[in-house]
Parts: sequence; C-alpha cells; structure tokens
Amino acid sequence: MSTIKDSAKSRATSLRNKIGQLLVNAGLISSEDLEEALREQARSGERLGAVLIRKGLIDEKILAEFLAKQFRVPVVNPAAKEIPKKVLELLPLQVIQKYQVVPLALVGNTLHLATPDPGNLFVIDDVRFITQKNVRVHVAPEGLIQQTLEHLNAGSQESLEEVMGMIQEETGDVDLVESSDEIDLANLENAAGEAPVVKLVNLILLDAIRKKASDIHVECYEKKMRVRYRIDGVLYEVMNPPFQLRNAIISRLKIMSRLDIAERRLPQDGRIKLRAKGGEMEFRVSVLPTLFGEKVVLRLLDKSNLQLDMTKLGFEPKQLDAFREAIYRPYGMVLVTGPTGSGKTTTLYSALSELNQVSHNISTAEDPVEFSLPGINQVQVHESIGLNFAAALRSFLRQDPDIIMVGEIRDFETAEVAIKAALTGHLVLSTLHTNDAPSTVNRLLNMGVEPFLVASAVNLILAQRLARKVCPECKVEEEVRPEALLDLGVPEQEVGTFKCYRGRGCMACSNTGYRGRIALYEVMPMTDPIRDLVLVGASASEIKEEAIRQGMLTLRMSGINKLKEGITSVEEVIRSTVKD
Repeated sequence: MSTIKDSAKSRATSLRNKIGQLLVNAGLISSEDLEEALREQARSGERLGAVLIRKGLIDEKILAEFLAKQFRVPVVNPAAKEIPKKVLELLPLQVIQKYQVVPLALVGNTLHLATPDPGNLFVIDDVRFITQKNVRVHVAPEGLIQQTLEHLNAGSQESLEEVMGMIQEETGDVDLVESSDEIDLANLENAAGEAPVVKLVNLILLDAIRKKASDIHVECYEKKMRVRYRIDGVLYEVMNPPFQLRNAIISRLKIMSRLDIAERRLPQDGRIKLRAKGGEMEFRVSVLPTLFGEKVVLRLLDKSNLQLDMTKLGFEPKQLDAFREAIYRPYGMVLVTGPTGSGKTTTLYSALSELNQVSHNISTAEDPVEFSLPGINQVQVHESIGLNFAAALRSFLRQDPDIIMVGEIRDFETAEVAIKAALTGHLVLSTLHTNDAPSTVNRLLNMGVEPFLVASAVNLILAQRLARKVCPECKVEEEVRPEALLDLGVPEQEVGTFKCYRGRGCMACSNTGYRGRIALYEVMPMTDPIRDLVLVGASASEIKEEAIRQGMLTLRMSGINKLKEGITSVEEVIRSTVKD
C-alpha cells in the first residue's frame, strides 16, 4: 500500500511541476513567479496553485478554468449545489476537510468529486479506495470549496435550533416573573455556568464567525429576547432564546468578558478571546442597561479579514493617486469622514501600514484600539483618568513623532492640537463624523478652528461609505428602467451602455444576494481654489461645486461607477449614498 501511495505522490508532484510550466507557457505567470512560488511551496507544503493564489499571482477562477482545459474536465460551483446526504456520507468529514474535496453526486457506481487540484492523483486514488467507487473529477475554485466545507462543517455540529430545542425541553414553557432588583447573584452565576447556557452562548459566537458577521446584538424586551447579527452592514434576526434565560445568557457573556455580573445599572466594556478556525478570534463587548434588562453588543475583531492593501479597498485610480500623494507628504492633515461602521479605521490602518517603515516613528491614539499593528505605537484612550485624545496628542509631540493618528476629532481642544501638529512638521491622520468631504470644512469651523488654520493645515479630506457587493455565485442580470437610472444620477448618454446585476440568493451568500462589501470614496484634495473658498467662509455646497469642477467624484458618482462595473446593485447605491 505504501509503495502505491509513494508512486501516486511522485506522479502528482511531476504533474504539478508540469502545470506550473504550462502556466508560464500560457503567459498567465512569469518564470520568476513560478520559481518564487515553488520555493514557497517547498517551505510551506501547500499546493502550488494555493501559493500562486495567496501571493496574488493568479486569480483562482482563471486557474480553475485553465486546469479544467488542461485535464479536460468540467468546472463546477459546489457552493451552488444541493448535495444529497447519502453522497456526503460516502466520505468521512475529516477526509473531505483534509483533502479539500467535495463529493457532488453518485451516478451509478461513479462518484462525481469537486477538487481545486485535479492533478493530485494521490487524493483521487485515496478517495477511490475509501469509497470503492469510480471517481469523476470536476475542478472548482479553492474559495468555493472552502465556502462549501464551512457549510458542511456547520451542518455537522449541533445547530442553534437543536440546542434551543434541548433548552426548551429542560426549561419547559415556564415564564418567570421576577424583579430585576431581587436576583440572587449566586444563583445567577450558577445558571450562567450550566451546560445548556454555555453551549448556546458558544454556538451563537461560532455561528456569527461562520456567517462572517461584524456584530452580534443580544437584546432584552418586555416579553421576549432576541439575537441579531450584522452581516455586510445589515442586521438580521437569527433567534429568540427562552425569555426566562435572559439573565443567565447575559451573565455568561459578562463572565466571559471578565465583567462584574453584580453591576446591572452602569454600562460596562470588556473583551472575549476565543479560539476558533484554528486561530484566535477577539470580541469587543459593550453592555448597556436598558428598560427591560441589559443589552450586549459584541464586535467581532478578525485580524485575518483586515484588508491593508489600499488597491483592494475600492478606490478609483485617480482617487488612490490623490490619497497616496496626500499621505506621503511630510506634514499636514488628512481627514477621513463617514458614519460609524463605514470603514474609516480600515482606510487609516491601510495608510499606516503603507507608511510603516523603520525610518518613521508612528504613534496612534485610539478609542478603542481595534487591531494591533506591529511597528506602530498604539495608545488606548481612557477618558475617565484624563487620557483623552488631546492629552495623548500633546504627549506624542514630546515623543519625536513623524506620523500621528488621532482616532477621532471630537472637540475644539483635539482639533486645535492636531492642526498645530500638522503645521509644525508632522503628518496627522484623523477621522470626523460628517456626511461628505466638503461639509467637513464647516464642521471644523463650527468647532471654533480659524479658517486660515484649516486652509493651511489640511492636505486632503476623504468621505466614505460601504456598499454590499453582489454575490458572484448567484449574480443575474437585472432589468432597470431608464427613468430609474436617470433619477439615480447616471448621465443620459450612459443609460443603456452597461448592464445592472442583482443576486438571486444562494448557499454561498446565505440567500441574501450579497457577499462582502466595497468602499465608495469621495476624495477632495485641498487645492488652491478650495483654500480660497475656505478663507472667505464659503458654504459646503459652494466648496462641493468647485471640487466637482476640479474632477472630484461624489459618493453617489463612485457608487454609479461600481454599478457600471457590475460590483454592486442599484438598490445598494440608493441605500448607501444620497443624491447629489
């Protein structure tokens, strides 16, 4: 048996090396790319294709189509298929996960198998031996294989519904009538540690991770409790736990966050660290007393999903050039504006990541520090002890800084210190809560900052929003009336020159029609004509008109560009931007 496996491995290695050369011959990668990928493969033990995709040398769909052509096998999307249970049972889940394959269907004595690597004869031989079936290979992009495996893994574990059913059986339909002031804390701590409650809370956290939620909301009302996830910026209700367990569930979350379960009158903040997906996942926890109990909101902080490559955030080429030009200046201020949850922190982190060099001393003041960035001095603001943004800024100026990031300019004191820092040879990055880039100028003036200081200190103002991307797996063309496109802001001459799309809903996107988000940007460099308008106290609308005259794309224009590219839908452009 060992000899057969060694022979299969040898043939698979030979085929993979040949595929690498074929990719070079087809002009999809260079010889240097192949050599670099082979060295990385020897070091990491990954498949050659996985290395090429991870390093951004080739797109996974292009690779799948190329492999399908070379091996003369079909390309398949396993995430869009309903796989019969009896077919899944042919292969143990551990084998499916180990080899990254998906059994699709059984036709007669032939098992149809999706794999990202049709040249791996060792895997195919092993599947044939385990199932005692003939194997027909299909190629699938690795990302779609991963999505399918996540769903299979989720289905193999106890579901939220099963745990809920178990809890209902144990607790029955008894509705406890209790005063919030008369709860026995010892009993509450015991209840929070009981197996059903622990299991339910753990499953809520793991389910949110699997569904790529950004936030979990656990809420208590007069006669019910509910749990909601925010996925791609939209809240969805996922369950209603038994009302009588509300205090036990909240207490369990507080225990995990190392918070005081006896304190039920004041807001509290904490953190949970959880081992999941083979790594650590962190949750930022906020507890708020409400009329009918405490509300808990957990923000998922997954560093593996943090996008620090500015070219992949959603900038138009000219916008990215302007932003880079502003952040590479030796001094001045760059402001990023938008509502909470619009991606401002990600944009700033990506800028800091690009500027992060040994020759630069970078310090940040944040509330809270969301992600740790190696090589950058990050300070957590503590208002209660007097360490606010302004105090942190003053301390930074005594630390020989080159680049400073202030989490948010909230008041005149912070604005004044930040502008003085920008005028004395430091690059300052910060955020504000305004609706668009031009109105940021008026916000600073309303805080009490002098117009000549704003005109002198600010290099660039960037406003942003996040729009959901149409799911590529269930994307279909959508008929949109010309009048609707004109009302959206599409120029009359461009109506009918592009196709609009929407998502039908599939397993890959949890039937929402959307998967992932992209940023829409409004980038306004502080040019001389705009500085002149600031100095004479021009209104936000006058500044906006001048910026558009100079080529600025508004948020709505950026949304329309993403619509033309087939990335987002008409509905999303309307939801995330306002009409110009």
